[in-house]
Amino acid sequence: MSAKTLTAADAASANITLVEGRKGTQAVHDLIIAYRANRRSGSANTKTRAEVKCTGKKMYKQKGTGNARHGDRGAPIFVGGGVAFGPKPRSYAKKVTKSVRKLALRRVLTSKIGAGEVLTVPSFEVADSKTKSFLATVAAITEAKKVLVIASEFSEPTYLSGRNVKNVQLVTAAEANVEQILHANAVVITEDAIESIAKRTA
Repeated sequence: MSAKTLTAADAASANITLVEGRKGTQAVHDLIIAYRANRRSGSANTKTRAEVKCTGKKMYKQKGTGNARHGDRGAPIFVGGGVAFGPKPRSYAKKVTKSVRKLALRRVLTSKIGAGEVLTVPSFEVADSKTKSFLATVAAITEAKKVLVIASEFSEPTYLSGRNVKNVQLVTAAEANVEQILHANAVVITEDAIESIAKRTA
């Protein structure tokens, strides 16, 4: 399968908006931080002294023992007691504006195109659902270790043939994100997906 390296001139003719200089670097950083934060489950949980299972009886009388004043054994200083200021279930989600997302996408595409790591192909399809055929198809396009293939849509045999290949990821043009593009050593875009990518950068 013949593949063509996408240049800045090709991107301009395809209406893919790129950026100049280092503009958008902070946007990429903010978006990657948000992606990773949004994947956190936030399920860490500890029990307070009110939640631990122990008697509520006072340990010993208030005065006359020579010891410090104490209530029940649920206090945080005792083994088996509650945890002071421990974690509780929470959301780590971060919001990123549409303009920042768009700028970050422009930035990573600019970097990848400048490095010659974006390739275009007429189509990407595997007819027989075999991993061997899938690997042969990818090898005919690029020898990069980590490959991201972007198309408008993929056939079911293509998805099935590539499901066990860890270093090659198939995503649609509507779902491709900055983190996936940044992680790949080579980005393969089919001709029918270029228009969708261009709209997302406009």
